[in-house]
Amino acid sequence: MPWSPLAALSWALVLRLLALLWPPGRGEACSCAPAHPQQHFCHSALVIRAKISSEKVVPASKDPADTQKLIRYEIKQIKMFKGFEKAKDIQYVYTPFDSSLCGVKLETNSHKQYLLTGQILSDGKVFIHLCNYIEPWEDLSLVQRESLNHHYHQNCGCQCHVPSQPPMSVSGRTGCWNGSSMGTRPSTMSA
Repeated sequence: MPWSPLAALSWALVLRLLALLWPPGRGEACSCAPAHPQQHFCHSALVIRAKISSEKVVPASKDPADTQKLIRYEIKQIKMFKGFEKAKDIQYVYTPFDSSLCGVKLETNSHKQYLLTGQILSDGKVFIHLCNYIEPWEDLSLVQRESLNHHYHQNCGCQCHVPSQPPMSVSGRTGCWNGSSMGTRPSTMSA
């Protein structure tokens, strides 16, 4: 039975009203493409080892109409692997408050240290999210730790296989450093 124009308009209004009333963040998720740790290193402006001292929820901008929030993590930087030319001593890193926007939840005031990769925004803030390579330091293999100092910065033009595929060796110019084990990352991360 064909729809009358009035019935079609009524359904359109009902669907529009439902869309407007749908809670923000509901049904949204963060997903990230898999990447080799060397690709994360090469595509990040900053790579550091740090301990998280505290966290604070702060406004995303100075605009009072902007309701977005960020988590500002105060960190103790232990070592910088990349980013010397853009930043010296990092005191804070920022991430979206909402996990649907790829916000990262890190442990504060613990003995846990993290490898953090991220970007440096135009205002100088260091920004991290779930699609960056963020791992507890203790979960990195010895090969990964050594690669941060000695191998990842070489050949950033490499084409790495994603971790779900067989690793490449360093023998070719297109391969990425793999050592004996690079670990894996999930193909998507959902909140």
